[in-house]
Amino acid sequence: MCAPHATRARRLVPLLAAVLLLGACATEPRRAALQPNAGVAIAALAVSLVGSPYEFGGADAGGFDCSGLALYVHEHVGLAIPRTAREQQRAARLIARDDLAPGDLVFFRIHSHRVDHVGIYVGSGRFIHAPRAGGAVEYADLGGAYYRGRFAGAGRFWDDGARAGAPPDAPR
Repeated sequence: MCAPHATRARRLVPLLAAVLLLGACATEPRRAALQPNAGVAIAALAVSLVGSPYEFGGADAGGFDCSGLALYVHEHVGLAIPRTAREQQRAARLIARDDLAPGDLVFFRIHSHRVDHVGIYVGSGRFIHAPRAGGAVEYADLGGAYYRGRFAGAGRFWDDGARAGAPPDAPR
């Protein structure tokens, strides 16, 4: 009496597998939802990471280099950005220094004529970065002589929604 049910079940297994496979192909991959105020969320996460160790090539809570820190905080609000400071600057939407907002990236030329350092702006002229081997993620001042003279621009990957529907070159 169990044999007819077993035979029927064996025939349904490939059909069920095909349906599941096709269903999996038809769905879009899940993406992290962009937070409504992504800039503030980026800055807040950066603040929470102050004191984390510097690690060359690091991009997780075990340790960060400068661009790994920027990558990490952006990924946690649902934004994919390039890995290196130079690539981040090239890909970001340029922001004038006077228009900086929490969550923007600030770029510097420290060791060369090219951008080689990045920090996350948190407001009031301050940014958070992973400065050097042996150090930790820390605050720094954009107005200080060292960074003021090496500032190479600012950029943004997030959108605060204030310009939703506006053309990219529309005034703020």
